[in-house]
Amino acid sequence: MTRTADAVVIGGGIVGCATAYNLAKKGLKKVVLVEERYLAGGATGRCGAGVRMQWGTEPNCVLSRDSIKIFENLEEELSYHDSIEFKQSGYLLLAYNEKMVEQFHKNLGLQHKLDIPSRWVTPEECQDLVPHISLQGLHGGTFCHKDGHCNPFKATDAYAKAAQRLGVEILTYTKVTNLLQDRDKISGVETTAGIIETPLVIGCAGAHTMELGRMVGVELPIYPERHQILVTEPVAEKQGPMIMSFYHGIYCQQVPHGGFVMGLGDPNEVKDYDEDSSWQFMHEMAAKITFILPALKDLNVVRQWGGLYDLTPDKTQILGAIPEVPGFYVAAGFSGHGFMIAPVVGELMADVMLGEQPKYPIDMYGVKRFESGELYVEPSVV
Repeated sequence: MTRTADAVVIGGGIVGCATAYNLAKKGLKKVVLVEERYLAGGATGRCGAGVRMQWGTEPNCVLSRDSIKIFENLEEELSYHDSIEFKQSGYLLLAYNEKMVEQFHKNLGLQHKLDIPSRWVTPEECQDLVPHISLQGLHGGTFCHKDGHCNPFKATDAYAKAAQRLGVEILTYTKVTNLLQDRDKISGVETTAGIIETPLVIGCAGAHTMELGRMVGVELPIYPERHQILVTEPVAEKQGPMIMSFYHGIYCQQVPHGGFVMGLGDPNEVKDYDEDSSWQFMHEMAAKITFILPALKDLNVVRQWGGLYDLTPDKTQILGAIPEVPGFYVAAGFSGHGFMIAPVVGELMADVMLGEQPKYPIDMYGVKRFESGELYVEPSVV
C-alpha cells in the first residue's frame, strides 16, 4: 500500500511527537509519525525524565530554560485530560572535589547571565534541602528550584493526542526499512506497512537515527550507550529535589507515587543497542546511592531496566537539515537530555522543516560541526 504525506516523522518518543504536533499546528495537513514499537517505547520511556536548566553550555541552558516554561503550561496548551506529573522541586547538583566546585561556579556565571535562578549551596544548605543527605566528602553544590521531574509516558501521550486531534496519523509497530530518494532528494519512506511518498522526513529515532542516515549514504556521528535505572517501593515523601553527582555518575529522585527513581551510566559501556539491565548495575547503584543518601539503604527495589543514550562526540544534539540529502532532517544525539528540551526542539524543527526562521539560531547544532571541529562540549552530563 502506498500513501502520501506532507512530512514523515520517524520516532515516537517525545521529540518525535512534539515535532509532529508542531508541524500540524503550523498547518501541514498530512503528517505521518512512524514508530517501530509503542509510543515512548525507546529512550523516552526508559529515561529518568528529569528537567533542569543547570547546564554548562549556553545552548543547553537556553533550550532547557525555555522548555521548562512550556512544561509548566503543557497540559493547558495541549488540552490534556490527565496530569503529566510535572513536579518542580528543584535539582541539587553535588560537588565532591575542587575541580567540580570550580566548574559549578563557572556554570553559575553562565546561568545567571541567562536569567536562570540557580545558586551555590554549602554542604549544610544541601542538608537543609535534603535532610537525609550525608555530608561525607561533600564540598557543596548548586540548586535551582525551577528544575524538576515529569512523567515521560504522560508527556509523550499529551503531545501525541494533541497531534492526532490536528490530523496527524500515528503508525505504531511499524518499522522503517528504507528511505527513498529521487536524484538525491528525499522522496519517500519504505515501511513494513507500505510506502509513504513524502518530500520531508525527520529522524527522531534516538540512537537508531544513525541507521536512518546510512539508508541515504550519510554517516551520522551518533552512537548508543546503555544507561540503567531502578525504582524502589513507594514510601512517604522525604525528598523534594532531584540529587545528581557527576563525580559518582548518578542521579536520584523521589517521584509523586513515592518511589525513588535512580540511575547511572558507565562510560566504559560497549557501544551497542543492549537494553538489558544487570546485577552489576544494582550492586554499583546501591553502593553509590547509600554513600550519598544512607537513609535509603533498607528500601526494596521494585524493578530495574536499561535504556539508550544517543551520544555524539561533544554530547550535544544534532538538529537541522542534512545538506547532502535535501528533505532529510535530524533531531537526535541528545546525549541524555532530549526529554527535557523536547518542547522547544519540536517547535524549532517544525520551523526549519517549513522554511521558517526559528526563534533561536540552530546552526551550532548542525552535523557539519564535526568536520570543522567547532564542537560544543557539554561538561554537565551524567
